[in-house]
Amino acid sequence: MMRIAVYARVSTAGGQDPEMQLRELREYCQRRGWDIHREYVDAGISGTKEKRPALDRLLADAHKRRFDVVVVWKFDRFARSVSHLLRGLENFRSLGIEFVSLSEQVDTSTPTGKMVFTVLGAVAELERSLIVERVRAGLRNAKAKGKRLGRPSKCVDPAEVSQLRAQGLTWRRVGAQLGVAPRTALRSIRRGRVQIPLKRPTVSD
Repeated sequence: MMRIAVYARVSTAGGQDPEMQLRELREYCQRRGWDIHREYVDAGISGTKEKRPALDRLLADAHKRRFDVVVVWKFDRFARSVSHLLRGLENFRSLGIEFVSLSEQVDTSTPTGKMVFTVLGAVAELERSLIVERVRAGLRNAKAKGKRLGRPSKCVDPAEVSQLRAQGLTWRRVGAQLGVAPRTALRSIRRGRVQIPLKRPTVSD
């Protein structure tokens, strides 16, 4: 007898009822002669959230091998994105658990379901590649326009650094007081050629 985990989610507890999803999922499992081990329901939980109480319990029970198949009403009830869905399916596959989406008629235990899993992986990889390329294109465009990339450098007054050192502060204390790294304070002195009336500076001071 196959042990089934049913997962349902609705975004708002007041406006939607998970019972509609659950009824169709129960009927589907009954037609296939499957025994529902447990129903996991997230009510009033946004689909954009990866962490959900019932979903977290389902994943924890999956690692304990408490069921053989996860059945959902629709992909977007389970996952918030293609990459999230793919991670979930890969996790189930590594545990020997099949995944069924009723609305999309996808069952990873069938050849067609396995093909869909492969296609989803390719789509997720394409999505990642497109994001990386958009970022790189943006950086190239910024450089072409003469924009300076990275964190803006902080201006440090060499005279102020010299004054703090003259008071006996270490380079670490000088940097902390000016809100910069000790080496930044030291470089400002060297660039400004300001004489410090103390011993020769070292960053470790």
